[in-house]
Amino acid sequence: MGTGAYTFYYGRGFSYLSNDPKACINCHVMQSYFDSWVKSSHHAAATCNDCHVPHTLPEKYLTKFRNGWNHSKAFTLQDWKEPIRITAKNLSDLQHNCLYCHDMLTSQIASHKDIQQGAIRCTECHQSSGHMSNF
Repeated sequence: MGTGAYTFYYGRGFSYLSNDPKACINCHVMQSYFDSWVKSSHHAAATCNDCHVPHTLPEKYLTKFRNGWNHSKAFTLQDWKEPIRITAKNLSDLQHNCLYCHDMLTSQIASHKDIQQGAIRCTECHQSSGHMSNF
């Protein structure tokens, strides 16, 4: 238990409970994603959590826990793939958050059957909205 507590402390685990985008760069492999977000149109209006994490409780913290666990495991075992790719669950959260925040602009588009069926996502056309570089 002591080793787990120290690992959580050493890995700045409490920072992941915040909304600060700098928490995402605790792991050096996320630096390029952070840098590209700083240059993006969303920098002034949205944090990492606004786009990548559900806005409702307890889903928000369950997602943060799951992502934190997956990232910790991958970085500890050194078995992540580069470039890092978004998971299907996180891609679904991202799509939901795009439509939620841009509801006034997208209400007509969002009702289209391809979007309703998940056949097309906002990020297919707007790849560089949240991150200036295409990863």
